[in-house]
Amino acid sequence: MSKIEGQSPGSTLFDLRGKQSVRATFKLSQKSIDAIGLVAIHMGIKQKSLFDHIIEDIDALDSLAKTIRIKQFKKISRKQKTFVLSRRTIEALEVISQAYEIPRDALVEYSIEKLGSIINAEKARHEERKILLKNIIDHFTRGKSFYKKAVAMLGKDDPFCRRFEKAIFACQKTEDELTNFIKKSKALEEF
Repeated sequence: MSKIEGQSPGSTLFDLRGKQSVRATFKLSQKSIDAIGLVAIHMGIKQKSLFDHIIEDIDALDSLAKTIRIKQFKKISRKQKTFVLSRRTIEALEVISQAYEIPRDALVEYSIEKLGSIINAEKARHEERKILLKNIIDHFTRGKSFYKKAVAMLGKDDPFCRRFEKAIFACQKTEDELTNFIKKSKALEEF
């Protein structure tokens, strides 16, 4: 009997229903909105998956709810933002929100704050990547210079130079990709 045949249709449908996407609007601080966007873009993760990861764990959400200070939460200005989340994530928010009589917005805000350590770690790595990129560009520049020297000695149509030209082209493409990655990560510097 296959694994699928051994499962009851109800639990499979329940699992699928829990993964359904739904829209939900929250009032969040600009810092939280920026944080969720930054982590999602920089790490190549969909916001929905990120929300599922930080919110769906009901035990962690329960522990988090105990730390929320509503008076502090109300002091910060917020704006509405709509996100796509899984139905299961929304249900987890609802359960904890009702159990502790805490707004869903507060649960989401405090859950997003947990991303701070990820952002700080990425910020440090970003600085290391910038140094490495400079070293790579210097290395590629020396390779281009060597290629010009080879062309001067052997001629552009020499089989060695044609192969070398392909390597230089691949290096230039890699340099462009790495430079674009660093540019996209620049938002980390201002966070």
